[in-house]
Amino acid sequence: MQAISVENLVKRYAHTLAVDDISFTLAPGKILGLLGGNGAGKTTTISLLLGLLTPTSGRINVLGHDMARDRFPALARMNFSSPYIALPARLTVLENLQVYGHLYNVPAQKTRIAELAEQFNLTSLLNRAAGELSAGQKTRVALAKSLINKPDLLLLDEPTASLDPDTGDYVRTVLEDYRRDTGAAILLASHNMAEVERLCDEVLMMKTGKIVDRGAPEELITRYGREDMEQVFLHIARSEAINGRSEAI
Repeated sequence: MQAISVENLVKRYAHTLAVDDISFTLAPGKILGLLGGNGAGKTTTISLLLGLLTPTSGRINVLGHDMARDRFPALARMNFSSPYIALPARLTVLENLQVYGHLYNVPAQKTRIAELAEQFNLTSLLNRAAGELSAGQKTRVALAKSLINKPDLLLLDEPTASLDPDTGDYVRTVLEDYRRDTGAAILLASHNMAEVERLCDEVLMMKTGKIVDRGAPEELITRYGREDMEQVFLHIARSEAINGRSEAI
């Protein structure tokens, strides 16, 4: 059973085609990168996977559940993090984590929060209001929130945004260890190409709502004759998609 199976997914807003007939799978224990420039359709795709948006057409199956008919069992086993979605600003870090602990019916919640606070260096921040935190601190709290229920599927939007290089490296190690220890699947949207090369087993390259190429990072680097994924990203961003594959303008 795939962690995610997407078939012919389309999302249209009036005259805008945000997601244009995409299909992909994500196996348990794998990390899949979702790459593309602003407006490529990444955030819309993640919102569709979370059930926050209804597809115009197509099918989404998550952890064995059809998200159109039976989403709640899947939602209990998944989680999401984005530094661009603010947690309730007036609640303390501890209160925010407690709220999500209750939402996910986390057993031994106090112990789990203490583990995450230690893991993400949040212990000294637990009684501080979320709205008073720096951007990097908010990112670490969001990541702690995303792991509170020990999800089988983790959806991450720019998980190391606003983090200094040392903390960013630590967070990537945490994600690698979590995947290894739990067998969880991770969908990662990122503009950090070094992060993508390090973490991802496969990447999907999106442009104007379409998947224009896919493959392991090293495969794409070789295919495009580039030195790294940043050069591949720039090539595709500046290219026309022809027959489902990006060709230089």
